[in-house]
Amino acid sequence: MKRSRLKAHHSSLKRILKFIGVYKIFVLFSLVLAGITVAFTLYMPILIGNTVDHVVGKGLVDFKGLFHIFEKMVVVLLLTALSQWLMNVINNYVTYKVVKDIRTKAFRHLQQLPVGYMDQHPHGDIISRVIADIDQFSDGLLMGFTQLFTGVLTILSTLGFMLYENVTITIVVVLVTPISMLVAAFIAKKTFTMFKAQSEARGELTDLVNEMVGNQKIVKAFGYEKEAEERFVTINEKLKLCSLKATFFSSLTNPATRFVNGLVYAAVAVVGAFSVIQGVLSVGQLTCFLSYANQYTKPFNEISGVVTELQNALASASRVFELMDEQPMPSEEGLSTLEQVEGNISISHVDFSYREDQHLIEDLTVSVKKGQRIAIVGPTGCGKSTMINLLMRFYDPKKGTISIDGVDVASVTKESVRKNFGMVLQETWLKTGTIRENIAYGHEGVTEEEIIEAAKSAHAHSFIMRMPKGYDTIITEDGGNLSGGQKQLLCIARVMLCLPPMLILDEATSSIDTRTEILVQKAFEKMMEGRTSFIVAHRLSTIKEADLILVMKDGKIIEKGTHETLLEQGGFYKTLYESQFAKT
Repeated sequence: MKRSRLKAHHSSLKRILKFIGVYKIFVLFSLVLAGITVAFTLYMPILIGNTVDHVVGKGLVDFKGLFHIFEKMVVVLLLTALSQWLMNVINNYVTYKVVKDIRTKAFRHLQQLPVGYMDQHPHGDIISRVIADIDQFSDGLLMGFTQLFTGVLTILSTLGFMLYENVTITIVVVLVTPISMLVAAFIAKKTFTMFKAQSEARGELTDLVNEMVGNQKIVKAFGYEKEAEERFVTINEKLKLCSLKATFFSSLTNPATRFVNGLVYAAVAVVGAFSVIQGVLSVGQLTCFLSYANQYTKPFNEISGVVTELQNALASASRVFELMDEQPMPSEEGLSTLEQVEGNISISHVDFSYREDQHLIEDLTVSVKKGQRIAIVGPTGCGKSTMINLLMRFYDPKKGTISIDGVDVASVTKESVRKNFGMVLQETWLKTGTIRENIAYGHEGVTEEEIIEAAKSAHAHSFIMRMPKGYDTIITEDGGNLSGGQKQLLCIARVMLCLPPMLILDEATSSIDTRTEILVQKAFEKMMEGRTSFIVAHRLSTIKEADLILVMKDGKIIEKGTHETLLEQGGFYKTLYESQFAKT
């Protein structure tokens, strides 16, 4: 367990350094400025020591020498401040560039993950990894850049200065130092695990809040507020405990290292005092040494704090890298694109299941000719939506083939397949933006006239013009300021705009009033002319005119034919149809 954690730790650090390596020139410049800052900082105690030695006694003060020293002090302070400011600017630049690169790469990778990954993982946790965890990582990285460089350089340089001045006192300092290192190592081991648990709990909480906010109406309609609050309290309590433990151990750093600092300072003072008595050191040199003792031990406080923050950063980074390590969809490099589609579709002996231990679709075979209207009906869970997922290549079959115009879809790019389908689902989705942007979603270079024409075809133009700013009206997240029917009409207009050779209509008029539905059905009739269309229907009255009706049950097509022939057969379809019009 410990070995695997160390391996993951090392792997995360290596990947972070790879991202930082892109900006190595800036990092090098930052190191140079850190060196300049440290050099000037260490030069200041020497000037202070010289100041003390220029004050020999009452009436014996070298004011001229003091004035020159004060001049040097002012110059050193100004140069230290300037170099430190430049170093911080560069560190901020590198940190946020690295964070931007990681977040961009994580989001790009998210687009490459199969739909199955999204279906199987909590959306809130995914959001937490891309947003909150990367923010946590940036905080740790920034502190690491700002304090780690200068801290390490200060320790090494101070030791060099002290060694040059007095070997005995330097040895005393070096002997006490390992205590601070042991404390930092102990805290680092404890905090990594706790900060990772904190990140995971934060992801759970984000997922719950995302779920509750996105489905607030359902929560209120079913009186789920109390249960939601109980779930929130449970996860929040878990986050509190993880945070408290992580904070407790990380908070030990400062007092523990300050205690070590006190020991170092006391040791230098005692040994230095005896050296002054013996005439080995002057009072000014002892003052200089005491300043060095402070400067030497201060970075241990900072580095210990940095180590704790870096543990948090590494824990957060490891969760982000876990996401980025998820297997993306296979590369489509070298695959051809689907061009000049007519709409002949062949599904041959297809098997598919979402889980290995649960069979869903078995030996599905169907042939569809160009321009045919295919209705898919059956009870809930029979595989209707799964069939649509396979046609759109959101999932690929475990066995068998799906061909369009004789071309196996597995041999062409997914994008080219999807561009040849227009899809209107029962569940609407609209992005935050103007009505115009939503209708033109995914279509570049369309004109205003084309957008308006598509809206008119979907019978959405009249209600759009009644909106405060017409087509420039801003739609809130997921169309919160529109009715269900209005959202559905905009989704229909979106498909009307592109008119691809194949259509998928999954209960596309379910949220529309009866009068508008009649108008939209007429628009669909016009839209489906000459186009291969798949209509997933629950209301069987809407599919009487279909060229072919596929009746599905338990993942298999058990009946197929026209509305009339299926009724004449007196099978499962007839039972379904009559159940919707049974007299009560």
